[in-house]
Amino acid sequence: MTVLLGALLTALLSIGVLSVPIPYVVLGPGPTVNTLGTSDGKEVIQVSGRATSTSAGQLRLTTVGVQPTVKLRSALAGWFSPDEAVVPRELVYPPGESQEEVEKRNAEDFQNSQTSAETAALRELGFPIQVLVKGVTAGGPSAAVLKPGDVLTSVDGQPVTSAARLTELIRAKPAGTPLKIGYTRNGTAATATVTSREQDGRPRIGIEIDQQQPHPFTLKIDLGDIGGPSAGLMFALGIVDKLEPADLTGGKVVAGTGTIDDEGRVGPIGGIAQKLVGAKDAGAKVFLVPAENCAEAVRNPQPDLPLLRVATLDDALKALDTLRAGGQPTRC
Repeated sequence: MTVLLGALLTALLSIGVLSVPIPYVVLGPGPTVNTLGTSDGKEVIQVSGRATSTSAGQLRLTTVGVQPTVKLRSALAGWFSPDEAVVPRELVYPPGESQEEVEKRNAEDFQNSQTSAETAALRELGFPIQVLVKGVTAGGPSAAVLKPGDVLTSVDGQPVTSAARLTELIRAKPAGTPLKIGYTRNGTAATATVTSREQDGRPRIGIEIDQQQPHPFTLKIDLGDIGGPSAGLMFALGIVDKLEPADLTGGKVVAGTGTIDDEGRVGPIGGIAQKLVGAKDAGAKVFLVPAENCAEAVRNPQPDLPLLRVATLDDALKALDTLRAGGQPTRC
């Protein structure tokens, strides 16, 4: 009787321990979405005012599924699973932030990724960004030199390709440096010298700016229930594919991931191992990997899923063009 009671107590304690939540989350392959297709009956990328092309293949963005509440039983299963990862909870949900706050931030990042994808794709299609002077600070470095409506084109001969690039060029030199600012006013090109001043610990030239990218059609990305910035690259490729007659996919299922900025630079993401599993399950024949994720991707390969290294949107387009021509793009 003592042995039986002891065994029963041990079993009950074991069940209790296995059922207690622990400070970890389980990461697994999430759903993939064809950016050239539809979701919930609506086109993911919607274009109005311009004809679009169709593709024989697919451009699939990849995601990571997060199990936010984990018990020891699930963690043990995740540790032994080749497709899942068990990581400390604070890596996904930082201390001091609720799950709702993290999800809200992820939704904002997802929206920003769509905006940057549109900007980068339109630049690739020949619609340059214009950085305009929206306001001039009274008594500031640019007062009596620049005016609202001026289009800024260069700083010390370096082209201004986006609002972020303008900021980079101004901050590249210490406050008090005379800067040669190129601009157009009412269609006429001109230059002026503006000496930067320190404000809030950084060099500034005393203007408020606005970024515009005129194009004679409208774009909209309609996709919910996904968060984070890592779909940017695949959205940008989807926009280019829809607006160009060439089929970027070459009839293949192409998957990938990566953030993107207004300049078309592709940045690293998390969960590359789980995204590769999701891509393989979706039938992908090739995977576009951000350059900074290549080492991790190589450590977590999927059978017969080539890993193509990309650092910019242009890299991705060239890699797909090389594939269509039967060549060998740069791999991780």
